Amino acid sequence: MEQKLSKTEKRTAYILTLPAVCLVFAIILFPIFANIWISFKEVQLKDIRIPEPRAKEIIKILPDEQNKIKILYKLRNSSLLQEIRNVEFQDKFPKNFKPLELDDRCEFKKNKVKCDFGNWPAKYKENFEIVFIIGDSTKINKNDLKASKPKLKGDSDNILLNTNFTFKNFKKVIFENEFTDLLLTTFYYTFFGTVGSIIFGILTAQMVNQKFYGRTFMRSILLFPYVAPVVALAYTWELLLDPNSGTLNSLLVNFQVLEAPINLLGQKYLDINILGFSFKLRLALTTVIIFEIWRYFPLAFLFILARLQAIPKDLYEAADVDGASPFQKFFKITLPQITAVISILFMIRFIWNFNKFEDVFLLTGGASGTRTLPINVYQQGFAISDIGMGSAVSIVIVILLLLFMFVYFKALGKRVDEN
Repeated sequence: MEQKLSKTEKRTAYILTLPAVCLVFAIILFPIFANIWISFKEVQLKDIRIPEPRAKEIIKILPDEQNKIKILYKLRNSSLLQEIRNVEFQDKFPKNFKPLELDDRCEFKKNKVKCDFGNWPAKYKENFEIVFIIGDSTKINKNDLKASKPKLKGDSDNILLNTNFTFKNFKKVIFENEFTDLLLTTFYYTFFGTVGSIIFGILTAQMVNQKFYGRTFMRSILLFPYVAPVVALAYTWELLLDPNSGTLNSLLVNFQVLEAPINLLGQKYLDINILGFSFKLRLALTTVIIFEIWRYFPLAFLFILARLQAIPKDLYEAADVDGASPFQKFFKITLPQITAVISILFMIRFIWNFNKFEDVFLLTGGASGTRTLPINVYQQGFAISDIGMGSAVSIVIVILLLLFMFVYFKALGKRVDEN
């Protein structure tokens, strides 16, 4: 009896969880599977629409012969790449309509013209006309004739549903699409943006963890870059950094820090010479990274501040008794206590920055050496309309992030657990 009751409970539990499982599959898993499927196909945006036969009907009443009417059909294949097989045509007419001459591919039965046009290759076009004679003196109404639309049908392949797969997209991504430069740019942007935001988060958390007047207000203000709309922030930064009318360039030129304005978001490299050492700084990309650090350090600040407030005060009091300096207290007490939080933050921010699209796109549009892999997904899928390539690039991003997470959990997972 108990075993039967247990089976019934299990069956009921499965039935109750089935809607949630289906919802997860529809929202999360199905788009992933669809993206993987498309990445193995050479498909462009114009190929998504299924080919279909189309006809435009033009009705002409012959002026010399009022009892005759000519109907012209402009037939075409809607696809520029695929053929349509077994095209069939049908149109219905009034009972007093009789065709004078009919194409060999057509027949007239029960006031209907039925045609078998066979296969239509890509870009197929044809003008097909039928002349009818009206059996009585009934007045012809064009609107009534136009109300009866011709029907066409045919067989065609859906390029998204067939099983023709290829690795050409991945080959293009890795070997023919500046993949190395895109990958280095993405890692450069991701690593320094992540590390910079965490460092500034630590400094800010240390500052507001002290007691001073207006501390609550300061904590609220520091959250502004993270909670403000990214479109408004990016537009504001563009105005501030504009080489012609921007506030920053005007101040630097007026105080003679710069001889001429610098296009911080439009100049790819900046030559720098320090103590005889010269190198090229990726100016536009560095500017975008600074924006990234400024916008996302509040997230690190919140996580780290919460951990700092949980550190026992006894540890710092004992360090004061032993005469430890502020730096010694930070490296010996504070840093070990927040290592786990920093590790988690690094993983989260690295994944988010690696997938980041809107910040770079709004500031530079991917120009001036700021084109990352997510920007390349957009350009391939929508600017060039090659959605197969765009899907392939996105799958490469997923694979790289999975490798990063594998290395992260292998190399740092044990340390995080111990801390």
